[in-house]
Order: sequence, then structure tokens, then C-alpha cells
Amino acid sequence: MSCFAGIDIGSTAIKIALIDEDKKIIATKVTSTGSHFRKNSVDALHGLLAENGLTTDDLAYMVSTGYGRKLLKEADESVSEITANAIGALEAGREYGEIKTIINIGGQDTKAIQIDDSGTVTNFAMNDKCAAGTGKFLDVTARNLEIELEELGDYHFNLKTAPLPINSTCVVFAESEIIGLLADGHGKEEIVAGIHYSIAKRTIRLAKRIGLDGLVYFDGGPALNKGLVASMEDELGKKLVIPEYPQLTTALGASVLACEAYLDEMEMA
Repeated sequence: MSCFAGIDIGSTAIKIALIDEDKKIIATKVTSTGSHFRKNSVDALHGLLAENGLTTDDLAYMVSTGYGRKLLKEADESVSEITANAIGALEAGREYGEIKTIINIGGQDTKAIQIDDSGTVTNFAMNDKCAAGTGKFLDVTARNLEIELEELGDYHFNLKTAPLPINSTCVVFAESEIIGLLADGHGKEEIVAGIHYSIAKRTIRLAKRIGLDGLVYFDGGPALNKGLVASMEDELGKKLVIPEYPQLTTALGASVLACEAYLDEMEMA
């Protein structure tokens, strides 16, 4: 059985999607990037193949993307995460309607991407202020509040007062601000909601630079945070499209590109 792999090697997580010739997902995996990008990527891929009764002989084509894409020499080719994200959103978003705008929040950056009907990128923008407004910002918040990252959404919805304004535009300064707010006796719920709205304001402001046409698709690991999603929808004034596995969109896009590249090669042979 021929399968196609897309590997998104991000700054904090490795995401893998395996699909068949019909572009149906066979299996997926998310694991920590760690300090050994290439080794951990290869190990994760081999593990995923083995878990599904497959070997590298079944792997017809592989495309790498993301921060560490150039390090994976085993890949047949590499593409930018913006290109892969656009194709992945087009594929995963079909059931929701016509996706025109993508907002992606990753571990170290935030991107807004505008695409046409074929998934071609027509415009994009990226954050330019440290890691504020990214997954790293949420990690720092959870660590300083001594709660699990997955609990941030629950704290957000337990808020009984108004969210606190978070003014820092740098993760380092935001960390100091959070510690100061705790020392002043403010509750964790107030701080969490304040962080969510701070990220939402920056992110929607970024997205408005490229336009917010049609359905807006939100992906990346932070899209699993329901408190952040609610804050962004408040700021945007409409619902976001959230896929079932938002952290895998870019890996899915890479796997679709792998399948298409292989089929093109077969036609030319």
C-alpha cells in the first residue's frame, strides 16, 4: 500500500500526517520537537509507520515543512509552512465551506494567510514582536500560574469579573507583568482571560492587514484553547472555523503536496 507523508517540524512540536492516494488520512502523530530535530522527526515517522503496520517501503513520497524542514534530508522535498498551511486548510476546510483567510498561531510566530479557490497564497502577514501572541506566550502564562496548559480554557470561562488588561508586547516583560499581577492579589482567571484577549487583539489586528474575506479558518495548537477561540471570536465579531485537529493542518497540507508530486511523477514517467 502506497502512502504519503507530510512532516511539519515546528519549534515546539513535530506533526505528521499519513494519507493514501485518495488523500484520506491513514494516521497522524504529534510529539515534542526536542533539541534533536532530525532524529526526533525520523523516530516519530518510523514509530507512526510501525503502529499502522507500515514500513518505509510503503512510503511513496514525503514532504517536510516548518521551522526544521531543511534538516530532514530523508524528505523528497521541502516546502514553506505558509504553502503547506494553505493547502492543508483548503483540504480540511472543505466540509465547512469556502475558506479564504487562515489564522495560524504556532509556538513562536503568528501568521495570517489569504488564499484563492485553489489554495494558492495571495497575501500573508506575520507577527514581528517577539513571541507575544504565540503558543510560547500561553506556555509562559501556564507555567507562571502553575496550571496545565490544557486548563487555560477552563480558567477563562470561570471568570466572574472583567479580564485584566495585559500591556506587554514581549514574552519576557509579560512574564514579569503576570508575576506582578499575582503579587497584587489578582486571580488566575482574570489573568488568563486578559492574556487570551491580549493575544486575540494582536492576532485579529494582524489578520486585518491582509483582509478578512469569507470564512476564517483558525489552526495551530492554540486553536484547541476554547478560551482563546472565544476571545478571538469576540474581537473578530464572527465565528471561526476550527478543524477537528487544528495542530495538524500544515502537516496535512504537506502530505497532500507529497501525494500530488508523486502522481505527477507517475504521469510523466
